[in-house]
Amino acid sequence: MNEQDQPTHKSKVGYVSLIGRPNVGKSTLLNNILGQKVSIISDKPQTTRISILGIKTTRHGQIVFIDNPGIHKPLHKLNKRMMSFVYSSLQTADVICLLIDATLKFGHGDEFVLETLKKVSTPVFLLINKVDIIRKEKVLPLIDKYKDLFSFAEIIPISALKGTNTDVLEQSIYQHLPEAEHIYSEDELSTQSQKFLLSEIIREKMLQYVEKELPFVTAVLINKIQEKKAKGKPLHYIHADIIVEKDNHRRIILGRQGSLIKKIGTEARKEIQKVLESKVFLDLHVRVKKRWRDSANVLELIEQQ
Repeated sequence: MNEQDQPTHKSKVGYVSLIGRPNVGKSTLLNNILGQKVSIISDKPQTTRISILGIKTTRHGQIVFIDNPGIHKPLHKLNKRMMSFVYSSLQTADVICLLIDATLKFGHGDEFVLETLKKVSTPVFLLINKVDIIRKEKVLPLIDKYKDLFSFAEIIPISALKGTNTDVLEQSIYQHLPEAEHIYSEDELSTQSQKFLLSEIIREKMLQYVEKELPFVTAVLINKIQEKKAKGKPLHYIHADIIVEKDNHRRIILGRQGSLIKKIGTEARKEIQKVLESKVFLDLHVRVKKRWRDSANVLELIEQQ
């Protein structure tokens, strides 16, 4: 950490909940702010399934961002758990940041999100994302529309991808945080386990290639990580299952003569090697577990990685 980022004696510290509909850029924003990938990114719905904490410590204090699943009406136990993470973070947060996609029309999903926010008294920021790809004259009408729908503490146009106005966002957040001692050490970026991060990397690579209902019915469970030495250098053996609900899902992910699972494994292994700074052998299997999204045991195994 640079000297200018060292905390002062009186630090502003608190939790900031990132919420919004699925695929509005919450994870992209978190990764950009932290300068490191802690949350996977995909254009598929329901990519984020649990709340992921990202920690930013500067000379001003410490912001603990909570990247949440996209707000939606739940149908399975999995979805109900996802929404429970959202509601829990709304109760915990000192500031709530609602992200919207400036390229999308206002719809029922947005109404549902705003209705949810009317139940909290926490300051809410509106972050209008993707202003880098829309005409400037479209931003002001969006601001006017949302001003009439909810009393926002701040309204900030941003680009989660390019980092536009993220410095303004951080300054505004600190103005709303209480003075307190740091919650985490200065070198911590996230609280997620190594096992969880690696399983998410595998799932991210898989999501690149699956369509229709498959993103909803797939999960990754790491069974074993073995660390060894080979000629004095670290070597990791990782054994993981991709879980699906039906046999035809399994066939799709395997691909013709195992071509797709091989491609997923190759891309995941390359990124995992960068994370672990080690050579990696990745052993992937596709397992069918019918109705796993309604199985408390399977959901707990996935969440507790």
